Amino acid sequence: MHNKLKVGLIINPLAGLGGSVALKGSDNVAEQALALGAVPMANKRAGIALGELLEHKDNIEIVTVNGDMGQSACEALGLAHQVIAQSDNVKTTAQDSRNAVTAMTQAKVDIILFAGGDGTARDICSMVEEQTLVLGIPAGCKIHSGVYAVTPKAAGRVMAMLAQGQMLSVGDADVMDIDEEAFRKGNVKAKLYGEMQVPAELRYIQATKSGGKESNELVLQDIAEYVIGEMETHEYYIMGSGSTVAFIMEELGQDNTLLGVDVVKDHDLLQSDITAKQLLALAESVGKENIKLVITVIGGQGHILGRGNQQLSPDLIRFIGKENIIVVATKTKLEALEGRPLLVDTGDIELDNALSGLIRVTTGYNDHVMYPVGF
Repeated sequence: MHNKLKVGLIINPLAGLGGSVALKGSDNVAEQALALGAVPMANKRAGIALGELLEHKDNIEIVTVNGDMGQSACEALGLAHQVIAQSDNVKTTAQDSRNAVTAMTQAKVDIILFAGGDGTARDICSMVEEQTLVLGIPAGCKIHSGVYAVTPKAAGRVMAMLAQGQMLSVGDADVMDIDEEAFRKGNVKAKLYGEMQVPAELRYIQATKSGGKESNELVLQDIAEYVIGEMETHEYYIMGSGSTVAFIMEELGQDNTLLGVDVVKDHDLLQSDITAKQLLALAESVGKENIKLVITVIGGQGHILGRGNQQLSPDLIRFIGKENIIVVATKTKLEALEGRPLLVDTGDIELDNALSGLIRVTTGYNDHVMYPVGF
């Protein structure tokens, strides 16, 4: 260990672009996403993590990539840094990330801090040495891998602990990714690509995503029956992604975009696989008193916003209001969190803070629990 914590910073500036425009990822569709109006968010999310390091900046040494792959984020926060790797900075590629890992390995960094999604994690994993410590800042559409912190802020907190010289255990974490072409057709085919070493601070590092549908079909039927029975004829219901919400759609007899967002009115499918821009326009046209959002919990992680449902933009969530969000989950899924809070990671820290606290979760027919939300 050096006198200062030597950090290699890599940002994939294209990560997460496809989420808000319903492309279910960003692999090979960045230009299409930008044409549809997607706004790059990776640098903003990396900035949230790096902001946690400002009071410890005298204890860290940052080496990074030029432009939007790291340099810009450091300059925005006034963090001293050295550029040791170059990218095109107009059209960055996976090879730029891989080249950066090689440069940082040669520079003998203590940890590689990277912002991206599962594709970025794969790129890092393909080049990193076995003993190199890494930590991911979640910025992609797909975060199945266990190498990411639960939120950008959490990533910053872990880095701050390291900068202060705190002893943290180190553990292997899975690098997972899915077939995006199959993903866009509603099929989740996750594959293990390797492992990387991460700081094992379990409060802040996410679990590998649990896949598959809920097995307790009777409980799901109770949840679905209750939610459907409570639907008002004049109201619009935004149906989020996830298997529990998909079960409700099945009970309604409607086609469902398992990995997207649909809109229901009068028990009928109004719009399918809708984008963030379309959702906000709809909400504003009908008014917040006439719209509700139905979301569920990602098994194993506890996220309710910010994983696989980027179509639910901060502007939309703020417009709808916490009081009009319907969270559905079985008690089994909640108990599996072992007391950890539900997580929101909208990309807007002020909104995440406003959503924190207790929220009502529908766990059966007219059966609810109050469960804490954190970020």
